[in-house]
Amino acid sequence: MPVERTVHHPGDRPGDRIEKLGRSLVQHGPAGDRVYLMKLAPEDAQDIIGRIRKLVDRHCYTKVFAKVPAGVRDLFEADGYRVEAKIPGLYTGGTEGLFMARYHSPERRQDPDAGRIREVLDAARKAAPEAADAEPADGVPALPAEIVCRPAGPEDCATMAALYGEVFASYPFPIDDPAYLRRTMAAEVIYSGVWRAGRPLALASAEMDRDHANAEMTDFATRPDARGRGYALLLLRRLEPRARKLGIRTFYTIARATSFAMNLTFARGGYAYAGTLIRNTWIAGRLESMNVWYREMPRQPGDAPPGAVPS
Repeated sequence: MPVERTVHHPGDRPGDRIEKLGRSLVQHGPAGDRVYLMKLAPEDAQDIIGRIRKLVDRHCYTKVFAKVPAGVRDLFEADGYRVEAKIPGLYTGGTEGLFMARYHSPERRQDPDAGRIREVLDAARKAAPEAADAEPADGVPALPAEIVCRPAGPEDCATMAALYGEVFASYPFPIDDPAYLRRTMAAEVIYSGVWRAGRPLALASAEMDRDHANAEMTDFATRPDARGRGYALLLLRRLEPRARKLGIRTFYTIARATSFAMNLTFARGGYAYAGTLIRNTWIAGRLESMNVWYREMPRQPGDAPPGAVPS
């Protein structure tokens, strides 16, 4: 079985693996105690559910989390999956994307933070109308002369990994490893950061699926002494036009559901709430629910077609 990488966690749980099932890509392991179907190959649609079941039975995982196009919804629902979030136009701007879950433990369905999650969503919804139709520059902080917002490159990976390791006690992917960051930069991920004297104060990335014209806005991290300055929104606004030039039309994020800061950032950035993934991700040392937010962009003159190769 072709293993692509093992996910390291600096916390107390062993890492998860990303590997192929047929031609589809999955992540699974004891850290998240789940199987995550990250990318479904169309030719695997009929038998991927059975293959995932074998993984679950072998390792006694308590949740399966699948990101799939709406056309396979009936197949997954017939096996007990339910939709937790929906993104219109996730696939090439025309096909709805679904985040579907199957639970293998009743405890996994219950979130003790449900009350706080409702409070976060209430606050985010109140913030959203102010910026839902804003131009990209709105809400972005002005930077003093000694601070710069710029794309990140391979030469930055050591300091980036150090910041990620400082901010996250654990994370679903090994972003505290400079080699991992360099590999993702060489593939489909673009990074931006806010820098002072050559060291990052805040970071974020866009993980692109250019074949389907979508990107996950992810890996947001801000140094504790630099929080509250609007850097996350600034990075979001800087990443979006870079990704659009590569043909991306739909942007989404999977944000920690109890984080006021991140959910308000996306609401103010014009993103719409798509649903909540219950106790979905091992992050910051525990299993947490995640909120899905998305933003669709109309095509503009000069946008690259899906799958375009950057110049």
